[in-house]
Amino acid sequence: MTRSPLAPAAFPDLPVIEGVRFAAGAAGIKYADRTDVMLVELAQGTTVAGVFTKSSTRSAAVRDCQRKLGNDAPEGRAAILVNSGNSNAFTGAAGDQSVAAICDATADALSLDPGRVFTASTGVIGERLPHDRIVGKLADLSQNLTDAGLEDAARAIMTTDTFPKGACATVEIDGTPVKIAGIAKGSGMIAPDMATMLVYLFTDAKMSQPALQALLATLTDQTFNCITVDSDTSTSDSVMIAATGTSGVDVTDSAGFTKALHGVMLDLAHQVVRDGEGATKFVEVRVSGAASDEEARTVGLSIANSPLVKTAIAGEDPNWGRIVMAVGKSGAQADRDRLTIRFGDITVAENGWVAESYSEEAGAAYMTQQELLIAVDLGLGGGMASVWTCDLTHGYITINADYRS
Repeated sequence: MTRSPLAPAAFPDLPVIEGVRFAAGAAGIKYADRTDVMLVELAQGTTVAGVFTKSSTRSAAVRDCQRKLGNDAPEGRAAILVNSGNSNAFTGAAGDQSVAAICDATADALSLDPGRVFTASTGVIGERLPHDRIVGKLADLSQNLTDAGLEDAARAIMTTDTFPKGACATVEIDGTPVKIAGIAKGSGMIAPDMATMLVYLFTDAKMSQPALQALLATLTDQTFNCITVDSDTSTSDSVMIAATGTSGVDVTDSAGFTKALHGVMLDLAHQVVRDGEGATKFVEVRVSGAASDEEARTVGLSIANSPLVKTAIAGEDPNWGRIVMAVGKSGAQADRDRLTIRFGDITVAENGWVAESYSEEAGAAYMTQQELLIAVDLGLGGGMASVWTCDLTHGYITINADYRS
């Protein structure tokens, strides 16, 4: 698959997180000789937190993870196993049996409690997972665990992604460096409803499970819940974080750690949008002047999810009337005569009409850029929000029309 034109130049040089080891391999779940399974081993003392899709048809793996984390998951050794090529969603009792078999086999391979094994599956919905192929790879995976295997793990969870996604940060707290590294997969079926992809974050920071869970939920709302590619929410969406505590630094009340983790999560969220199926434009929709932050987000998503807006962007057409339409249909409070629309620094519309200074030529020239800002001020209050999206091209149709072939 052709690499997205919006992709970063290269996969980042991610730091080793002490207490985490990775392995990846080819189990032949959908394609022969394609890396499609990753195993993560987490050291004693690790706390694990996660947020998951709100879909009522969520996968067996998601349900299993939610049950395990719903019991104030204890600290201790743990494992994560993820496969691509099959989502194990809407597969009835067979899906639950597959999850149990994988968890039991992983626990045996690593001498763990099955209750500390967290799994995820991504790919086609409604096909039984050939979990015996995964089980058959576990001996090999467990023998090849390495603390330097994060990039291979990122590649193992890709489906229609055109590049592996990684991000990292190091923050000094009380004189000690604390490291964060993360990977993600996501390209299509992306819309805010918790996460809309698979994301795995690792840190050597120390934090209790309840505090880690609360922080992850808060930062997910500010990052992964603010992106959309196509307004569709997957059955398998999972964002998980593991804190090994090996740095010895408790970050429970650390603003510096929170800022660094937010930066890693936002970086990964933006990479998912940059890999949107068929995408050629990266777009920030920035809304201000709303009656509340929530109303600003509502307007932002209405614009970002509009097929008419997204196709106009793909065609480099500065059709600002479609922005007006999307604001009006959002359901949020709006006033024609207070509304201001900008493309970057170009004021397009204000005071209920097209701006006197605006020219179609300037708007068209701006739309040729690869990265765009659509700014809307509602003039009603202090509510603000940013949403990130991409354009909608023929490439999206081609990818999804042939997805199961």
